[in-house]
Amino acid sequence: MDRSLWAVLVGTFTLRFSTGLTGGLLGFFFGALAKERPEAGIDAVTVGVMAATFYVAEMVLAPPFGLLSDRIGHHRVMQFGPVFGAVAVVLTAASTNLLGLALVFLLVLALTRFLEGASTAASVPSILGYIALVTAGDESLRGRAAARFEGATLAGLGAGFIVAPKLYEAFAAEVATAFLLNAGIYLVSLLIYRYGVADPRGEADLLAAPHPGWRRYGDLVRSTHVMLLAPTWIAINAAIGLWFSQSIFQFSRRDARFPAQVLHGGFDATQITVAAIVIAIVFAAGLIYWGNRFKSMRRTTIILYGVLGGAGMVLAGLALNHSAGLPTLVTVAFALAMAAGLFVLAGATPAALGLLADVSEAFPADRGAIMGLYSVFLAMGQITGSLIGGIAADAQGIDGLFVSTVVLLGVALVPLSRLRRAEHFVGGPGTPVTLD
Repeated sequence: MDRSLWAVLVGTFTLRFSTGLTGGLLGFFFGALAKERPEAGIDAVTVGVMAATFYVAEMVLAPPFGLLSDRIGHHRVMQFGPVFGAVAVVLTAASTNLLGLALVFLLVLALTRFLEGASTAASVPSILGYIALVTAGDESLRGRAAARFEGATLAGLGAGFIVAPKLYEAFAAEVATAFLLNAGIYLVSLLIYRYGVADPRGEADLLAAPHPGWRRYGDLVRSTHVMLLAPTWIAINAAIGLWFSQSIFQFSRRDARFPAQVLHGGFDATQITVAAIVIAIVFAAGLIYWGNRFKSMRRTTIILYGVLGGAGMVLAGLALNHSAGLPTLVTVAFALAMAAGLFVLAGATPAALGLLADVSEAFPADRGAIMGLYSVFLAMGQITGSLIGGIAADAQGIDGLFVSTVVLLGVALVPLSRLRRAEHFVGGPGTPVTLD
């Protein structure tokens, strides 16, 4: 991979680090408000709605930003994301002065979540369009780039979640300062994209080519391949997203309604940080391993293994959540089984992204528009996961999250066999993109 592609991936990491940091800080902030300031109106459902607002913005705005990147250049549009993000966290800091006005506070906070969602909507389709363009015709490079993009995305989010507990602990009395520091990290992402990334070769000709615009999305939505990929991708993202929206809020507080659930232990910042580090390492290792299997395994095979691995992780998690009184070795075995399932689940995300990148081969002048579907499917999944997670956690605590996860993974399996039969020609008729 060349310098520009590496810069795109590094910028993706720092951008998603900021996103994860905001989400983590809000998780602790919400947890503190629910305990100390009940008049602020924060509960599990509110947390889920706030998370969903972020993804509504991503879902609605990703297509137009994808179209825009095809017209003015992927490199230019990816720079919009950090600007939106910086404005969002500055407003988030300001919202901490509005706690006495509960409705105004919640509305301003919802606006900040929408703006941060716009940050992702602007950056992701343009970044993926850039990656699809520079990896065209190189199956091995595409596999590595797709896995590294997912790795940078999830490592950034994970790192943000890892740093958030200690940063919140350091600035608990003045949490606005923590949000303002995050604005500086968004500016670092902007500088990386501005000065570290060069315009890709061949893009000028593609910018001059005719673009069907919104008609392209109509063609894609009617495509059998996209319609088969969509429910699988949405369901997998929903299964992952419900944990991003609820995990810190749930793990950081005890819930007297669920005394038998070990994971409702009211863990402190250090414990949550250590757990987040372990999760990030396991998931990153899975991304690297499965990303390097693109030339030897079909995308749908990797997705199937990922879904089954996720189901195994859930079963082990339910056992761990009810392991009070069991020998330590048994508890450790449950935790190791969860880690193994997570490692396998990690492969599903780059494999689905690889399938979508393959679709773009049939429409080289509209890669940004096509890769905007990544954000649409991701956002739809995250919205679904955030709302389901809020309701499930409010009703059944951590058990509710585990059960919801396995149901969503089951949904992901439904269209997979048909998608597998169409996989060979997902890049267009007569364009094989996978190996038996």
